[in-house]
Amino acid sequence: MSKQAIHHPDRDPAFVTGAYSDGVLIDGFLFVSGQASVDFRTSAFVLGTIEEETTRTLDNIRAIIDAAGGTLDDIVKCTVHLADIADFDRYNQVYASYFQGIRPARTTVQSVLAEGLKVEIDAIVKLPNR
Repeated sequence: MSKQAIHHPDRDPAFVTGAYSDGVLIDGFLFVSGQASVDFRTSAFVLGTIEEETTRTLDNIRAIIDAAGGTLDDIVKCTVHLADIADFDRYNQVYASYFQGIRPARTTVQSVLAEGLKVEIDAIVKLPNR
């Protein structure tokens, strides 16, 4: 059983922060760490509306999954943290647009998020043929 780190393709190694990997691949499962609205070239948060932050967050998750050889359709579970649960309907419209067919199982909760972020999402992915 060996683990493999998966990195966002735009991550600048000079800006690696935190004691975590973007994703960890093991036995055909990819565990994607909590992602937010980040510009991986600069490691800077990009704040905006809940729709903008949800879009950037899911695009970041897609890039990490792509780097591991999967697609968003391979996600089996997401956990979502919203800074303000009142944003749920607006976030959910964007979130739903990213998934076709069987959508991932999901938990969504209100949480205190760093740096003024509005949303953070992690994912568990079952990669095909792994």
